[in-house]
Amino acid sequence: MSVHAGDQVGEGVSAELAVFLRGVDDERPVRIGPSVSRGCGGRVFLVLVNESGAERECCGCGTRAFIADSEEAWEDDEPEGAGCPCGGEEFEAAVAFSLADDGSVRWVTLGLRCVKDGFSGVYADWKIDYGPTDHLLTMV
Repeated sequence: MSVHAGDQVGEGVSAELAVFLRGVDDERPVRIGPSVSRGCGGRVFLVLVNESGAERECCGCGTRAFIADSEEAWEDDEPEGAGCPCGGEEFEAAVAFSLADDGSVRWVTLGLRCVKDGFSGVYADWKIDYGPTDHLLTMV
């Protein structure tokens, strides 16, 4: 599976995770961005997920951040810690934003790649049904 001609992959997203995220999305262009800690620049996280979003915690400095608009509905569903089948709990994280024809975000998909064994998976995805959505693209 390769990336779509209209895709944009941010610097620092591993090729494995970018290709994986592209493979699970529809044919709309996506913008894929890496999760990077604002506290220390770290790229390895513990991640909490629920049906409406995700929150990440940097393994380096402990800084926490919600992914996209997750904070808005976080209390509605009890989050659980993400885990890899190998037992690993530390991940590289990237977010694929599926874009409509007008460039607005329609879906948010969180992909995690285990730092222990390289396993990649989608751990959360949710629909965006409001606008404007430009602010979401910076909330990775």
